[in-house]
Amino acid sequence: MTPFVHLHTHTEYSLFDGISRIKDLVAYVKELGQEALAITDHGVMYGSVYLYKEALKQGIKPIIGCEVYVTERELGAQDLGGKEKLRHLILLAETNEGYRNLSKLDTIANTVGYWRKPRVNRAAIAQYADGLIALSACINGELPQALLAGDEAKAREIIEWYIQTFGRENYFIELQDHGLPEEKAVRESLIALAREYGVGIVATNDFHYIQREDAGAQNVRLCISTGQTLDNQTFKFANDEYYCKSGDEMAALFSDVPEALSNTVAIAERCQVDFVFGEHHLPAFQVPEGFTAQTYLRKLCEEALPTRYDVISNEVRERLEYELGIIESMGFSDYFLIVMDFIAYARSQDIAVGPGRGSAAGSIVAYLLGITNLDPLVHGLLFERFLNPERISMPDIDTDIGYKGRADVIDYLARKYGSEHVAQIITFGTMAAKAVVRDVGRVMNLPYPDVDRIAKMIPGGPGVTLADTLASVKEFRTAYDSEPQIRQLIDYALALEGLSRHAGTHAAGIVISKDPVAEHVPLQKSADDYLQTQYEKDTVEELGLLKMDLLGLRNLTVIQETVELIRNNRGIIVDVDHLPETDPETCAMLCEGDTVGVFQSESSGFTALLKQLRPEGFADLIPMVALYRPGPLGSGMAEDFIRRRHGDAQVEYLHPLLEPILKETFGVILYQEQVMQISSVLGGFTLGEADLLRRAMGKKKEDVLMAQRDKFLAGAEQKGIPTMIANHVFDQMVYFAGYGFNKSHSACYGLIAWQTAYLKAHYRPEFMAAMMSSYKENSDKLSHYIADCRLHGIRVLGPDINQSAVDFTVEKEAIRFGLSAVKNVGDGLAEAIVKARENILQEEQAKGDTPVGFRSLIDLAEHVAVNKRAAESLVRAGAMDHLADAEGIHRAQIYEAVPEAIRIGTTERENANSLQTGLFDNIPLAVPTLTYLNVPAWDLATLLAGEKETLGFYVSGHPLSPYEEILRKATPIYELRENGETYDQRKVWIGGTVTALRRLLTKRNEQMGFATVEDFGANIEVVVFPNLWEDVAALLAVDAAVLIDGRTQANERETKIIAQAVYPLELVANQTVVVPEWNAMKSAVIPDEAQTTGTTPQASESEVSLATGRVPKAIDLHIDAAHEGVSVSQALATILTTHHGTIPVTLIVERTGLTVPMNEAYYIDGSREVITQLQALLGNTKVGIKEA
Repeated sequence: MTPFVHLHTHTEYSLFDGISRIKDLVAYVKELGQEALAITDHGVMYGSVYLYKEALKQGIKPIIGCEVYVTERELGAQDLGGKEKLRHLILLAETNEGYRNLSKLDTIANTVGYWRKPRVNRAAIAQYADGLIALSACINGELPQALLAGDEAKAREIIEWYIQTFGRENYFIELQDHGLPEEKAVRESLIALAREYGVGIVATNDFHYIQREDAGAQNVRLCISTGQTLDNQTFKFANDEYYCKSGDEMAALFSDVPEALSNTVAIAERCQVDFVFGEHHLPAFQVPEGFTAQTYLRKLCEEALPTRYDVISNEVRERLEYELGIIESMGFSDYFLIVMDFIAYARSQDIAVGPGRGSAAGSIVAYLLGITNLDPLVHGLLFERFLNPERISMPDIDTDIGYKGRADVIDYLARKYGSEHVAQIITFGTMAAKAVVRDVGRVMNLPYPDVDRIAKMIPGGPGVTLADTLASVKEFRTAYDSEPQIRQLIDYALALEGLSRHAGTHAAGIVISKDPVAEHVPLQKSADDYLQTQYEKDTVEELGLLKMDLLGLRNLTVIQETVELIRNNRGIIVDVDHLPETDPETCAMLCEGDTVGVFQSESSGFTALLKQLRPEGFADLIPMVALYRPGPLGSGMAEDFIRRRHGDAQVEYLHPLLEPILKETFGVILYQEQVMQISSVLGGFTLGEADLLRRAMGKKKEDVLMAQRDKFLAGAEQKGIPTMIANHVFDQMVYFAGYGFNKSHSACYGLIAWQTAYLKAHYRPEFMAAMMSSYKENSDKLSHYIADCRLHGIRVLGPDINQSAVDFTVEKEAIRFGLSAVKNVGDGLAEAIVKARENILQEEQAKGDTPVGFRSLIDLAEHVAVNKRAAESLVRAGAMDHLADAEGIHRAQIYEAVPEAIRIGTTERENANSLQTGLFDNIPLAVPTLTYLNVPAWDLATLLAGEKETLGFYVSGHPLSPYEEILRKATPIYELRENGETYDQRKVWIGGTVTALRRLLTKRNEQMGFATVEDFGANIEVVVFPNLWEDVAALLAVDAAVLIDGRTQANERETKIIAQAVYPLELVANQTVVVPEWNAMKSAVIPDEAQTTGTTPQASESEVSLATGRVPKAIDLHIDAAHEGVSVSQALATILTTHHGTIPVTLIVERTGLTVPMNEAYYIDGSREVITQLQALLGNTKVGIKEA
């Protein structure tokens, strides 16, 4: 076995073309007998720490490297012609200093150097060359390219520069042999020059996949990246030689230069980079003179006590001292001050700040500093859930702020601590099972129905893999075994599943460091032009960087803007931090399911659960947040909680000590904090130890749990608790720990839900106006909220350049459309129009004229630099109707006058700017006039079309208004769009207007169509197959109002309707066409409502046993220890709710013998599909079928 080390390699983090998984790659290298491995991904270092940890774990030496792109240009220069020649260079970190320099160099490449690709130039390389080893790279390196061009002088200059920059011992000339003629052409020259200059030679194989047979899958990834198909591919690798070769294979390729292999081993021996985990690189907070961070933190808390507590009790004092002691001992005083400071800044800039998020709400220090706004003592929140003195780790204070202010706060942090010390955090999107099947199907150019059929066989839920599906879903395995194209599709998908697909920005994560972040982590620019780490959040924390979650939460801005609208409109100041915790109007609204716009509550499932729970105040929303998750829903916990709350089920406690802990949740272990309290009160654990136990339970660490069980039993015994009861309690904690939720988070988000509900209940117009402003760029959401306003009698007025503000406002219980929401206008122009109007009004008032604002189209164009497209949109939206009315003309005439008005107005504005002040004050100037063409007025259809296109809704009427009453029975399209997979394969009725229609011919030369149908709140695509098309094509003309009987088809990307019948809505409404099934319906069928209110649909023909073909009587699901986790419970809930029916389901927890009958919401239809999916999830022997 020839000694050899791969020094030029690509992993899945070469996102464009690499498919090597680091874990698998390290294992394969070890199998080949190689003792070290470098990774050198294209222009990035994403996988560096993953390689480091995995290599050490498997006994392989990690080498940190990167293949950089070298430009001859100045960094920052952009080659708009696209002719820039980038050359490749391999850089390996020899030392820790080398790693830091490589990190900085790669940061430069991905920030100032980035233009289409990350780039460095010689100046940057020379600045950061220390500690690095350079290899001349592949055939696209500078040196090979110079030789291919026949420019030997250039080749010599390149070698000499790199020797001078890195030193002769740190520059190596690279040889590759993938069978390319270009490689053969330069090989001898490279060897000769290396020997002439006395530099080392290294042999490499530029691999992008692990084994030769992976070449096909790598080619598919290329097609996914480029959007091409295999039968029409223009960019691909030359052959299948780009794999991880053995030392013997490399020796055979480079037998004439054996030192090329031994040098790779020598380089590997020289490279030694050590990452240090666990050290903290917290920036120091600048405190006033005479204070330390510890004493200043204590001072601020003491000063805040009287502002938070009328009476400072011993409990308050003891809790504060306890927390400060832990914070000081763990060295996190600066951390709290940093968070306090930027939150204070946000408030000073009128940026909304939430009451808290996550476990930080359990800290009284955070409460006193204004970081959170919930008293942890009142709500029974635990500090140890947030900061555990027995688990040394960085605290994690998550903060919600108004989404409009997040960028401002990040900029503040950058100014305060230095722009190089603050960065956002990267995240990677991966190729999930269903998505990768669809991607590969597209690349293979397979018919969509075939790909869709295979994708739909994959069970829903997190963590479901193709391998699991092959092993347990019979239809999937049959298709794989019997259909060659499907086998190839699945094989490719298996090879790509789970690979990183693209880089994005974490929604909330921010890092702050006392040193420039690039000293620890390479950086790049995010899509919104902020610095962003190249390592994910867990890795940056491991490296000791301070990570904080700063989430821009839309609802906080909505609350803030609602309060402002109330003050402006009604003169009332609402303090949302001091709302009553019980309120009849708010509770009545929630109990009625009127939840549109209410935080966390808009989904049909949450709404249905609210109607069952019947909240009586804020306190009831805290458990709602915890209950509405797949685990509690799927396990029957939510149903059990509600039954106990209403006295329909008995509340029992296994031991009297449990009652004070579980009383608020009616004996149900709902919160993680309850698990901790039980461990402490019954088992004698400290709360720190209890937090460690909670974590172990959540992760099902059996070895830890066995030891902790013994400790719990011993502690319980000391308190006189029988072992049998203690064991049962421990089992219950283990079972419910997988479903338990952080009460601190529930309380914070429950409070936001209560605030939004209260504002909606008491100030609906202002609240809905603020909601619409926040979604003004989302036409679907906007239409949905407008439809809700109409349903509750609130008029939505169109825009008006003399009445509208920038955003939505309230006028006498009606909502006025904001100018910025008009298509082609935007915030900047809207602000300019409003400002100009205010100036005109002031001038009119000063002159004693009747204040009007803009008096003509020319007036607008004279005062505001409005372009033709924006002006036309304003006209079509009706924003200038008052101008037309004043001049006795109509919308079409003012529309035609726009170009001339802009020409005149622009001239007037330019003339006014050029005239000297006062020169023509006493000289009467000619007033420009506009001649309106005598064009026909737009008919109603044209008016409505213009409004719809520019506003997303209708002002002058609605095509469906005559049918509004009967359409209450139809399922709202918005509901289908928002909850698609809940509705998959369900029969629905929808009604709406046809807004678009596409016709096409099938391969059998049959016509079919795709119609876009829109109701009052949203639109959806309706597929009409050939068997129906001929009968209904005439009904589907654009603008036609139709009623459609269909079946939903939903996947993770979209929801469609497969039409089964189409009726003209007008004829249905006047009973000219009689549809018995429609007429028999009393209301729309909402699946989640049916599930939670006890509706029991009749058994369908699909309810048959796999074994006998008979309808099952009941289903028993046996849950073994390996399947007790949260991911399984979530997947299980998805399967059960997707296949709702009449057959009872019982969970049997094998380890404890616990039997949990599921409520009717999780009864199933007993179809072959659901049984197959359950077997896929739990195992074939774990699904027990009781036959009728």
